[in-house]
Amino acid sequence: MSNIRLKGALLDDETRCVHYHSPLDVVALQCYQCRTFYPCFACHNEREDHIFRPWPKTAQREHAILCGVCRTLHTIEAYQSMTHCTNCEAPFNPKCALHAKHYFE
Repeated sequence: MSNIRLKGALLDDETRCVHYHSPLDVVALQCYQCRTFYPCFACHNEREDHIFRPWPKTAQREHAILCGVCRTLHTIEAYQSMTHCTNCEAPFNPKCALHAKHYFE
């Protein structure tokens, strides 16, 4: 997956960042506008000249979610009902749902 552009204030190789760095914060999300993966919307907004643009409801089948542990891509539709990565079983932070409006319409 060397073609995945991952940016942000990363703290480790599993996509934890200065804003979200619990053991469960192992997801990177792709901005709809620039198609770049960031560990969170705050990392994106600090580095880009635009705010993180959420994915439209019509894009539910786009692979816009990256598991930071195994680097598996997930669709938006699948991620929104996942509690863990279906490939490596890494648990995902359930509190990410509190920020869903930044990522998905």
